[in-house]
Amino acid sequence: MTSPNEILEKNSQENNSETLLELQDVKKHFPIKSGLLQKTVGHIKAVDGINLKVNKGETLGIVGESGCGKSTVGRTIIRLYEPTDGKIIFNGRDISHLSESELRKDVRKNIQMIFQDPFASLNPRKTLRSIIREPLDTHHLYKSKERDEKVEILLEKVGLNASFINRYPHEFSGGQRQRIGISRALALNPELIVADEAVSALDVSIQAQIINLMEDLQEEFGLTYIFISHDLSVVRHISDRVGVMYLGKMMELASKKEIYAEPLHPYTQALLSAVPVPRKKGSMKRERIILKGELPSPANPPKGCVFHTRCPAAFDLCKQVNPDFKEVKNNHFVACHLYT
Repeated sequence: MTSPNEILEKNSQENNSETLLELQDVKKHFPIKSGLLQKTVGHIKAVDGINLKVNKGETLGIVGESGCGKSTVGRTIIRLYEPTDGKIIFNGRDISHLSESELRKDVRKNIQMIFQDPFASLNPRKTLRSIIREPLDTHHLYKSKERDEKVEILLEKVGLNASFINRYPHEFSGGQRQRIGISRALALNPELIVADEAVSALDVSIQAQIINLMEDLQEEFGLTYIFISHDLSVVRHISDRVGVMYLGKMMELASKKEIYAEPLHPYTQALLSAVPVPRKKGSMKRERIILKGELPSPANPPKGCVFHTRCPAAFDLCKQVNPDFKEVKNNHFVACHLYT
């Protein structure tokens, strides 16, 4: 049987795209400890076997309900979390088990992250100069005066006045603070930026400004994004391809056009049915798919397909066998027994 990774390899070759990041059966399980001796009595399977490739210059959106593991994927990619199993290959090099010194020397400069809460991710005791200079100081890039010049250039790149350089984070709005976070992520000229719910804490009008800014920066600097969000409308605007996660697993992966026009997995169909869309007068009202039951615990996921307890199309095989993540149409991958 062809493995998911072999399928993704074939897919990448067909597209003649250069792979920047590859996840091979990546898992992240958090131990559950109990008792006086803090013995491990189980594991929370936050990410449970993800196979994925990200090509240079593209934006890959990752969506799913809260608790599906999408943020954990992002934090594991940049090694804020140590992967439990699997390989993370960046620029052809396995970075899964590099030491912190090796990461800082060879990897950290090329992978950066934009966090969900722009205020919590900025040190309130530091000025913008210190916050944005910190990566440059850590990696000993440029001379001191040149670092200050670089900070001013970065502020202007994200739409902030360079005269703000001595202000503190609390003196800015939420949208401005997120721009500061973006400028800090850009300081080391990274190849890959993981944006974890980068606009979810902002007003809708500000969201559009930040998304447009990220697209402009991507074009100017040749950036690659992994854009993590629960907002399907935002993901549709910025992404080239979209991956749908549920309970630590990838359910569906395809181009933006395919996912939104013809979703195959029942879970993706349910998610998209909940997105409000304008309707012309006299047109048919779109049917809403209501999922029954609660999201299972990642500490005790269902046997077989993890979605079968809520799936309106589930049958006996779904309760017994976990479906393979496979290509069912050209460049359209899905983990569902309906398509085997």
